[in-house]
Amino acid sequence: MPDNPLIKVLFFGDIVGKPGRRALVQAVPNLKKKYAPNYTIANAENIAHGIGITKKTLSECASAGIDLFTSGNHTWAKPEAESILGDENANLIRPANELEAKSGTGYRIVDAGIGKLLVINLIGRVFMEGKYASPFTAVDSILDAVDADQLAGTIVDFHAEATSEKNAFGWHVDGRVSAVLGTHTHIQTADERILPNGTAYISDIGMVGLRDSVIGIDKDVIVNNFLEKRRLPHDIPEHGVCTVGAVQLEIDPHTQKAVRITRISTEVTV
Repeated sequence: MPDNPLIKVLFFGDIVGKPGRRALVQAVPNLKKKYAPNYTIANAENIAHGIGITKKTLSECASAGIDLFTSGNHTWAKPEAESILGDENANLIRPANELEAKSGTGYRIVDAGIGKLLVINLIGRVFMEGKYASPFTAVDSILDAVDADQLAGTIVDFHAEATSEKNAFGWHVDGRVSAVLGTHTHIQTADERILPNGTAYISDIGMVGLRDSVIGIDKDVIVNNFLEKRRLPHDIPEHGVCTVGAVQLEIDPHTQKAVRITRISTEVTV
């Protein structure tokens, strides 16, 4: 083993509905074999037919090899979410800055083998419906409350709509966390980089869902909604080519700085 092994984390973007779950199950084993991560995380707020989380769908994705799940603005869309998050051993966290959260926690310290990682889930406020405290002050409070000396790294899932808010947040925590990974828009961005003080950043990881869709939803339904200026119920076809969006992080456990961020974009057919 090298004298200074790096912690490798594989993080998947929003998993959208049944095709997203099937694509995850199909893609994870090969990606784990290729990247050999110490720990694997995914955003799960859209796993139950595109909105919310259930015990069954969470278990299905966990069986693919996901260690921990983050979430977002649709966390509470299904009634089961409260009982899932109410279990202190649940492999799911919710945005820490939710003002009306019913249960659960917004961050978790996990064992990644080589060292412990702090995983924080936050939600943005720009163009987002809901009652949320400032993610900027929320992250400051969390970092102040945690003993950094026991950590090998800190990863933030910043679930937000506006790239400006995500970008500003990255600068706010540069050097204080190992990575800021944007989720929510389902569109992978090409701005991955290591910020000057050692924080890996990307505006959005993308999604695990149908490629020929509108952010995972049947494209014809969404196009018609724009044309007719009305909202038809969302539908998600069960089969097709899926895009799998993810990033691989490499973190120096001694400095807690990111050494590398690798953007991953592949396709599978389900």
